[in-house]
Amino acid sequence: QVQLVESGGGLVQAGGSLRLSCAASGFTFSNYAMGWFRRAPGQERECVAYISWSGSSTYYVDSVKGRFTISRDNAKNTVYLQMNSLNPEDTAVYFCATARRVAWLPGFNPNEYDHWGQGTQVTVST
Repeated sequence: QVQLVESGGGLVQAGGSLRLSCAASGFTFSNYAMGWFRRAPGQERECVAYISWSGSSTYYVDSVKGRFTISRDNAKNTVYLQMNSLNPEDTAVYFCATARRVAWLPGFNPNEYDHWGQGTQVTVST
């Protein structure tokens, strides 16, 4: 079965960096676009970035552009989220997710993703 396992979260001071990883198994990873989402307390789940199945195309929500970088290693079945210049507004649980269809760009809508990891907590202190 599909499994997504996030890691790399933690507590960091404002201005710091973290690198999240999502290890995937149970499906042909290189056939699917992947997304990173976050959910802050009391807020809706938000897609912060997604990447095409080949890794050649990446997309970001405006609030993280220039600070976050999504990438993937299809040989390792892993997708990454490098987060720089973190601020307290980035505090959230971060999730990775798979697109619902093969070789298809899902966009920022969470309804277009159908498998989710358990999440990793990112806390940014002032």
